[in-house]
Amino acid sequence: MGYAVTSNDFLAFPAVIAAGAVANDSVTLSKADIDRITGPAADGRDFIQTTFDGLYFTPEDRAFLDSAWSHIDQLSGAKRDLAIASLVLAAARKQPRGVFTFTELRYDDGRRDLHLPLREHFVETAAEYNSVVFDTGQPCRAAQGDVFEVDPVGYDIVYLDPPYAPPKDDNCYIKRYHFLEGLSVYWRGQEIMENTRTKKLVKRFTPFSYKRTIVDALRDTFKRFHESTIVLSYSSNAVPDATTIEGLLRDVKDDVEVREIDHRYHFGTHRAAARREAVEYLFIGR
Repeated sequence: MGYAVTSNDFLAFPAVIAAGAVANDSVTLSKADIDRITGPAADGRDFIQTTFDGLYFTPEDRAFLDSAWSHIDQLSGAKRDLAIASLVLAAARKQPRGVFTFTELRYDDGRRDLHLPLREHFVETAAEYNSVVFDTGQPCRAAQGDVFEVDPVGYDIVYLDPPYAPPKDDNCYIKRYHFLEGLSVYWRGQEIMENTRTKKLVKRFTPFSYKRTIVDALRDTFKRFHESTIVLSYSSNAVPDATTIEGLLRDVKDDVEVREIDHRYHFGTHRAAARREAVEYLFIGR
């Protein structure tokens, strides 16, 4: 639509996806780039093979991930972003249900994605990411950071999609997607919890994940971006409820609209999950 877009995410792997597919307006991975990344390794690194021995993927797939990174480390700029984004998507597609909270194949239903080698997945995902690169005609950028560190000035519309704080436990994205987060930076600067079966990462605190802190987090975010039109996505299977969120938004906006969309979750869920059906809310404060 020709808008200048700024994307910010708390995690590294969504941030690098945005860098390759949003901020990047012209660079793609050439056939030579893809052939090099899927070809013989550039060095003898084996971090993924040894750290995740026996977990998630076949030995050949784990070796490919190390090998791919041996070439990605020689890239820079948008090519590097696209290559990492493609690798992350390949790993997400190969893992049953796309989450890394389990290591066995009990969710293997025979689908192609679960049996296609990661090397072939990468060829396909790289082509798909190449296809979404286009010039918006406006400067776009992508960042990784805390929302409370983003300069709030200068945005016409601020769209917020925080974690949905559940009534019980916490909403830990790192628990579900720790492998993708680590893969996006080759685990540099990440602390692996060696005592966990799935080799989880130590998570950073975000107030949006807990029922005891979510209300204040939303209130502070709305105040921070009060000069912009605010659009918030939230769900009925989380806390606080829609009335509370609407009230928080009315503290900074005179005109508040709430739209409701019936939704059935599919990604990362199973048929017996109790919270598959929910109402998705879209709060619009002008």
